[in-house]
Amino acid sequence: MRTQVAIIGAGPSGLLLGQILARSGIDNVIVERQSGDYVLGRIRAGVLEQTTVDLLAAAGVDQRLRHEGLVHDGFELCFDGQRHRIDMKALTGGKTVTVYGQTEVTRDLMDARREGGHTTFYEAKDVQLHDIAGNKPHVTFTHQGEHHTLDCDFIAGCDGFHGVSRASIPADVLKTFERVYPFGWLGVLVDRPPVSEELIYSNHARGFALCSMRSHSRSRYYIQCPSDDKAEQWSDDAFWDELRKRLDSATAQALQTGPSIEKSIAPLRSFVTEPMRHGRLFLAGDAAHIVPPTGAKGLNLAASDVHYLSSALIEHYAEHSPAGLDHYSARCLRRVWKASRFSWWFTSLTHRFPDTGEMGQQLQHAELDYLVNSPAASAAMAENYVGLPLEG
Repeated sequence: MRTQVAIIGAGPSGLLLGQILARSGIDNVIVERQSGDYVLGRIRAGVLEQTTVDLLAAAGVDQRLRHEGLVHDGFELCFDGQRHRIDMKALTGGKTVTVYGQTEVTRDLMDARREGGHTTFYEAKDVQLHDIAGNKPHVTFTHQGEHHTLDCDFIAGCDGFHGVSRASIPADVLKTFERVYPFGWLGVLVDRPPVSEELIYSNHARGFALCSMRSHSRSRYYIQCPSDDKAEQWSDDAFWDELRKRLDSATAQALQTGPSIEKSIAPLRSFVTEPMRHGRLFLAGDAAHIVPPTGAKGLNLAASDVHYLSSALIEHYAEHSPAGLDHYSARCLRRVWKASRFSWWFTSLTHRFPDTGEMGQQLQHAELDYLVNSPAASAAMAENYVGLPLEG
């Protein structure tokens, strides 16, 4: 079996890359170790930068997004019991974000791939990458008891932090940077209208909280919790009681609660690996970098990786030029590090850290006060939140 580009991983980055390449006439095969239902069952962030929305439009999968996505002009910061609005649209010259769940993005991409008749192997076992630094890269795997060898020109590693792609690169080639945060996010999904039309990020003495949404009738809420907590330790009532305590009084009173339809704890970490290319293997998305969810950059960074990689592959096949491929890692990493900085800063600004003490809390308060009262600081915040521009 042969293809031009073998894509490892059928998450949103792998599916988006496959869709863009297919629309450009570049043959690709996706190999995924999990089932399609498992991939769709992952509950992830849902704030899309305009560059991501534009990329989905270019891939021809924005019809439902345009109809169901919620365009947000701003968001709110809550501290000292008061809410302060950051008007992103006004501060950035008209830029906005769109709330549309990652699950829905994945579903749209899956539907488009199936309708296009492009090959995807779900529940592939024993996936291994071979000759990634040579001239004959190939992927071997077992599917439904049958062994397969997939010859290709290039391999795109879109299989996440625990995938085989990054693990296939020699350890002495990679340099990794990592910070694991001493807390997690306990998240609850509920079929109730959002408490606010825009997201609310709350800094409170008891810990961080976030009021978010997936639609006009489905809400997503988070609270900071110890990293060793288990979701089953938290009853719905306990979650709602704790969330109310971390919100301003008006929001707490307006909150509509109900039985959770999903409850989980997400650990927080910052992780970057360099380079994002080794030979004919290119890493994209969580295989190369992870950011705390505070700034909603994870899916958007994966999409920007796909933008650079798809452009480079299209250039290679159309013009026989290696320039885009040669510069792929450097171009991605410039944006990755800026988004990592923003995510780290926003997390440090809104969460309670066990070792900061009263001094740290006072510094947080001073920075929040400066942020909401300084037009320059608010503009910098808004610029990073809506997403920095893509190169080229």
